[in-house]
Amino acid sequence: MARLPYADLNHPEAAPLVQRIVAERGHVLHLYQMLLHSPPLAAGWLTYLTAVRQKLSIGGALRELMIMRVALLNGAPYEAFQHAPIALKEGLSQAQLDALAAWPDSPLFDSTQRAVLALTDAMTRDIHFAPEIMAAVRDALGERGAVEAAATIAAYNMVSRFLEALQIHADDAR
Repeated sequence: MARLPYADLNHPEAAPLVQRIVAERGHVLHLYQMLLHSPPLAAGWLTYLTAVRQKLSIGGALRELMIMRVALLNGAPYEAFQHAPIALKEGLSQAQLDALAAWPDSPLFDSTQRAVLALTDAMTRDIHFAPEIMAAVRDALGERGAVEAAATIAAYNMVSRFLEALQIHADDAR
């Protein structure tokens, strides 16, 4: 159960953003129901995360691989619950999702996936890390891809920390 009640989606200040979220996402997820306590924050969050999810050059499978690993490392079940179906739709296999906990020992990940998983682990666990980790991502994805991978990992660390701070879960009422 969330640590705060979810925002009133009928509040006049929230209404235009609720309409935008429904138009873009189909419905208002619990995450946005919480963010709507602050409509300016919710608007900025929506714009930023929409760019991360829909406008970057890195592929959807790599994006979702990083998101799922962040969710696992940070113990963020809501994030994993929301993104597992997307990951499968983007081309990851259930076996790969199941192997994420022990990815270094799994043969299911190619060299590019291994590079972004190593970056995900380093950015999520350590913050400061060996330059070789980013060099491998740059070699695999180029400079733009390396920046986009780092931004995706950073963004979803933000998401998971927000979710867990407020204890937002899929089975919450609302």
